[in-house]
Amino acid sequence: MGFISEFREFALKGNVIDLAVGVIIGGAFGKIIDSIVKDMIMPVVSIPGSVDFSNLYLPLSRKVQDGLEQAGGKLSLDKARELGPVLAYGSFITVAFNFIILAMIIFLMVKAINSLKRKHQDVPPPPAPPTKEEVLLTEIRDLLKAGR
Repeated sequence: MGFISEFREFALKGNVIDLAVGVIIGGAFGKIIDSIVKDMIMPVVSIPGSVDFSNLYLPLSRKVQDGLEQAGGKLSLDKARELGPVLAYGSFITVAFNFIILAMIIFLMVKAINSLKRKHQDVPPPPAPPTKEEVLLTEIRDLLKAGR
């Protein structure tokens, strides 16, 4: 079997396609969670007086500190990064919130799916239909009972 045919067989297996769909949906779901955290949660949780939590940082060089002082204490993270190194702890905290919320939602989804699977497993399967031999023996038995 050639490389191309082996690859085609691998790529067209159901698991690979399911994985690809999962990655695409996961990426879109991640953007939704990012928006929820950035636009709805962080403004409420952020340090009072700071509108954009992800813009919080500590300057790690004198050049950034001077730029911050010249800007009156209001220098965006992007501008500060242009001047020199910064410790962008606000961005890290925002990403950590994203992860925690995403992990919690995935946990709840897996828990719900497992609960549905358990309910489905608890229902006993319907009895198997009788075999041809059983049907024939039942008919013979019924005929014998009727003939008595």
